[in-house]
Amino acid sequence: MFELKKMFPDCEAVIVDLDGTMVDTMGDFAEALNRMLADLQLPAIDVPTIEPMVGKGSEHLLRAVLTHVLGQIGKPATATEIDNRYAQAWERYQHHYLAINGRFSRVYAGVEKGLAQWRSKGLKMACLTNKPLSFAEPLLRAKGLRDYFDHVFGGDSFERKKPDPLPLLKTCEALGSKPALTLMVGDSSNDAEAAHNAGCPVVLVSYGYNHGQPIREVAATGYVDALSELQA
Repeated sequence: MFELKKMFPDCEAVIVDLDGTMVDTMGDFAEALNRMLADLQLPAIDVPTIEPMVGKGSEHLLRAVLTHVLGQIGKPATATEIDNRYAQAWERYQHHYLAINGRFSRVYAGVEKGLAQWRSKGLKMACLTNKPLSFAEPLLRAKGLRDYFDHVFGGDSFERKKPDPLPLLKTCEALGSKPALTLMVGDSSNDAEAAHNAGCPVVLVSYGYNHGQPIREVAATGYVDALSELQA
């Protein structure tokens, strides 16, 4: 059990990642990506291949997927070739993702209990994800999580994405909290790097995506197996 107030007695706020931290969205990614690939007459991609690509925003995900599938069929996966296909890929991916958003995903055990107890202690809360805001807001609403948060910011809300510290600093500003007194909760090295560089403490969950790497190899203030273990 990780007791928040013992570790951070002056904690003012909590910033929480979305994919891999609150919601297992791998099913949504796979469904939308494979519908997009079918539209582009490209081969399907499986979940184990997708998982290490997740976490750095939709542009990175689509470019990684296109590079992989073009390589599978012997096409040149040059930057120019990816650029030529990207606009259509993004249009089709956005179309399909918005249509299925939340249908193939699930909230991780302990998430609602954790959010509820932080809220009950009066902590200010924000969701900060690299997912586009137009995807993040409907997903949080569909899963009954939106009302826990004072603010929701996506990968397109600021000039740069995590692991750059700017999104965390801007989120702290919106919350009215000092970075040193604002806990970042995430599932990957992106979250940890952004938090370290912003001056925020960071706790990582053990079950997320983290680009296929063991999470406990990432430097963090602590690790939990469920958000409910992070007691306020």
